[in-house]
Amino acid sequence: MGVPAFFRWLSRKYPSIIVNCVEEKAKECNGVKAPIDTSKPNPNEVEFDNLYLDMNGIIHPCTHPEDKPAPKNEDEMMVAIFEYIDRIFNIVRPRRLLYMAIDGVAPRAKMNQQRSRRFRASKEGMEAAEEKQKIRQEILAKGGILPPEEVKERFDSNCITPGTEFMDNLAKCLRYYIADRLNSDPGWKNLTVILSDASAPGEGEHKIMDYIRRQRAQPNHDPNTHHCLCGADADLIMLGLATHEPNFTIIREEFKPNKPKPCGLCNQMGHEVKDCQGLPREKQGKHDQFADSLPIAEQEFIFIRLCVLREYLERELTMASLPFTFDFERSVDDWVFMCFFVGNDFLPHLPSLEIREGAIDRLVNIYKNVVHKTGGYLTESGFVNLQRVQMIMLAVGEVEDSIFKKRKDDDDNFKRRQKEKRKRMKRDQPSFIPGGQFSPQALGNRSSPQAISNPRQAAFEMRMHDRQNSTTSSSPNTSLTSDGSPSLAGGIKRKAEDSDSEPEPEDNIRLWETGWKQRYYKNKFDVDASDEKFRRKVVQSYVEGLCWVLRYYYQGCASWNWYYPFHYAPFASDFEGIADMPSDFEKGSKPFKPLEQLMGVFPAASGNFLPPTWRKLMTDPESSIIDFYPEDFAIDLNGKKYAWQGVALLPFVDERRLRAALEEVYPDLTPEESRRNSLGGDVLFVGKHHALCDFIVEQYKTKNTEPVDIPPELCHGIQGKLTLNENAVLPDQTVESPVPMLRDLAQNSAVSISFKDPQFDEDFVFKAIVLPGAKKPAPVLKPGDWEKTNNDGRPWRPQLGFNRDRKPVHLDQSAFRTLGHMMPRERGMPGMYANAVPLGTYGSPYARPLLTGQQQIPKLLSNLRPQESWRGPTPLFQQTPQRTAGAAPLLAWNRMLQSQNQYQPSQYQGLGGPMSYPQRPEDRMDRGRQV
Repeated sequence: MGVPAFFRWLSRKYPSIIVNCVEEKAKECNGVKAPIDTSKPNPNEVEFDNLYLDMNGIIHPCTHPEDKPAPKNEDEMMVAIFEYIDRIFNIVRPRRLLYMAIDGVAPRAKMNQQRSRRFRASKEGMEAAEEKQKIRQEILAKGGILPPEEVKERFDSNCITPGTEFMDNLAKCLRYYIADRLNSDPGWKNLTVILSDASAPGEGEHKIMDYIRRQRAQPNHDPNTHHCLCGADADLIMLGLATHEPNFTIIREEFKPNKPKPCGLCNQMGHEVKDCQGLPREKQGKHDQFADSLPIAEQEFIFIRLCVLREYLERELTMASLPFTFDFERSVDDWVFMCFFVGNDFLPHLPSLEIREGAIDRLVNIYKNVVHKTGGYLTESGFVNLQRVQMIMLAVGEVEDSIFKKRKDDDDNFKRRQKEKRKRMKRDQPSFIPGGQFSPQALGNRSSPQAISNPRQAAFEMRMHDRQNSTTSSSPNTSLTSDGSPSLAGGIKRKAEDSDSEPEPEDNIRLWETGWKQRYYKNKFDVDASDEKFRRKVVQSYVEGLCWVLRYYYQGCASWNWYYPFHYAPFASDFEGIADMPSDFEKGSKPFKPLEQLMGVFPAASGNFLPPTWRKLMTDPESSIIDFYPEDFAIDLNGKKYAWQGVALLPFVDERRLRAALEEVYPDLTPEESRRNSLGGDVLFVGKHHALCDFIVEQYKTKNTEPVDIPPELCHGIQGKLTLNENAVLPDQTVESPVPMLRDLAQNSAVSISFKDPQFDEDFVFKAIVLPGAKKPAPVLKPGDWEKTNNDGRPWRPQLGFNRDRKPVHLDQSAFRTLGHMMPRERGMPGMYANAVPLGTYGSPYARPLLTGQQQIPKLLSNLRPQESWRGPTPLFQQTPQRTAGAAPLLAWNRMLQSQNQYQPSQYQGLGGPMSYPQRPEDRMDRGRQV
């Protein structure tokens, strides 16, 4: 969801919601990895029932990763996606259901944001390529050294949109992957798998929520089901809370900022393209064995426990002396609703509410002060009480002026501190830095020290250089006379490029000055603030949006056609008289078809994914919709500093004009394109050991074309309709591999069938309540946890696994001796324990001298770390040993192996053994023997 920094704010305010994942690593023998048995108990000491995958959060990092070399072709991308799913499955290990949801055609309100993102991506990609080529030519003209330009077609991530050939091929590959796992992996033995590909309309996460809502409304649903949802979007936290399920967990990649990236021109680390000088590459290692390797660590995962977040919110939202009965579930719904004001995918955030300025805390405080006057809660099961919302918003409007002035003061103070910091760094920097073989090296440099050649001559040159600098240097505000004495005639004018000030984007609004509302409406909407009718139109559209978004989260899509028709939001003080505004939506609306959506969100540069005659509508000057596809467009920074934070001023697509233009080119579609342009549904898969398998096979044998109900007793209480699938996976029929590097499944025993969720009337309301029979999880937070935060200066680290009473483990001296023999020794420097006397024995260089009566204690000195220890967390064998009764030595050994081999990518495992997905050089380099 469009809430920048929301997760950062949440994890700092409520740190105990984060749990580090415990992941079992595959054991390797003679270069072959043994598959992990996922049917064994979860090493995180918790058992999950259902795992939901928001697939777009997996597809993007696998197809165009930012921190590692990109796959060379589409086949490698598919295998990378398979590996990613395998890794998530190994961590979570669901026992009942695996639900894979790919984004399908989105509601019209979401398409506006998709359009903005895709136009931006196309524009920024072309600008980056032009800038890169310009810098390359400048460097080569100056005699710089650059590797030959690699002729490679740039992967257009816009193809990850419903209706393209890429998404159609991905669906085929996932069907093959599911069949292969159901045949070969014991952890999938009794699992029900549902695939909702891009042909099924709806965003992936909302298709998942719709499934959960409809299953909760069934009598056979288990109210104590433990859900786990995989995705990185912030709105997943809101969606999880909106289900009111007591056991809901989110798994996502751990965000690590400032990851090192190689230069796009010279492929060297330490600088960006704009700073590249074309210097020759330095030797990496004694034999240049690290030349092509990058310092890349395998991405780690974390759990977000929503049950713990509910504990935090219950303490924070509980209010005494209310004129009505306090209901925690209703207050959670109000909290979710208030989070929409700071941003979402469908509406711009209010100008006075910024998440980084504590906007949510401000809203909660106002809510708790005003709720006594409202007479009730703001929302109920996804429906908004506008009269009560008006009281909250007008209370925010009363402090808008002070918010804008404080924002200006904070911004000025920040700039002042940054200016002082730059001056201090400039003043404190050394006057002379030696170069060449005496130049300083960055910490963690993998190259071994080289022998100094001709040190006497090098020292002489440095002395002469230092002497020359000392005689010519002077104060920047004085000049020198002919005899070298300072002149009083006047200072030297400082050059513009030496100024500490940075160019600031022009701000014509000046929200901190009187008259800010008039300037805002004049600049952003080109109307006078006195135009009450227009302002009310903007507010009404925004109020409709708030009602639409909340309905979308709690009941499903209220209208496929509604969207907010402005680029900017109104002020909170404008929310006057909203209680009488209508908030109903048209019924019976239908989503776009896939190719129609492509025409609505793609720029002309991505037209190659469309049929030729459709593509012509984007580029032909005589096209009736050519104005939908501008070659260039303005980006309004809107008070921000970076372009990606600004507002793309693109024209909104007129649905009627678009459909009228497409009617003329619809006859040109081929049968294959017509198939990709049709809307599909979900597919259910089971293996031969599943109780539902025989029931599905019987449907195919009898060729029953009528939908049949799933017997809930055969499928963990899951209910819905089953219909025969044309391209079904059937037992005893070969499943052909769509990826050439993977073999066909000649002995298939899995089966697939079309699945449809239980249907309800359009006016049915899903109750936002905790279901009867649900057991409240045991409290996790202790009294000291309420004061723990991530930004109060005190050290805090998430716990490992779900058991907070997990005993710490230790390694004894025999384990340290084993490590001394098993650590790899082929690097430039020997390992810490290689060829060393075992710790704690006589003569050890790491043992403290004994005092009288003192026992021998190993001393692990921080300055004796291995050369490569900066990569990743500190291994257990470098931490202070702690003896604790009841430790789990097997877990400790697995964690040690995890630390030792954390840079080995998992290989796609099939019946025939590991596949040939290429490994990066550093992965082969870092692999050591395991026992």
